[in-house]
Amino acid sequence: MLSKSNRVLSAADFKAAVRRGRRAYAPHAVVYTLPRGASEATRFGFIVGKNVGGAVQRNLVRRRLRSIGRELLATNATGRDVVVRALPGVEQLPWDTLHSEISEVVNGSVARR
Repeated sequence: MLSKSNRVLSAADFKAAVRRGRRAYAPHAVVYTLPRGASEATRFGFIVGKNVGGAVQRNLVRRRLRSIGRELLATNATGRDVVVRALPGVEQLPWDTLHSEISEVVNGSVARR
């Protein structure tokens, strides 16, 4: 579980990250990154809509994304909000594929638009 200080909680913060953040694409996710103050903690938020699947599949995807976020906290710079929007088909991915896709995008090795 991500600690409360490392989670995007309010709808306004989600909206700000999606509207003003930099967008990067992975095959099964869109990652929005919004810089914050350098002394602030990095926060992760996850959007998993009904187009991903039923409640069981959505919760599985959300748990996997939270676990990836927890691992990326150690390697990430501080002071940004990272919101991951899961796309359809993500529920069928093996763990290592999902982990590598999200890690590459968050760490910046994928071109941003």
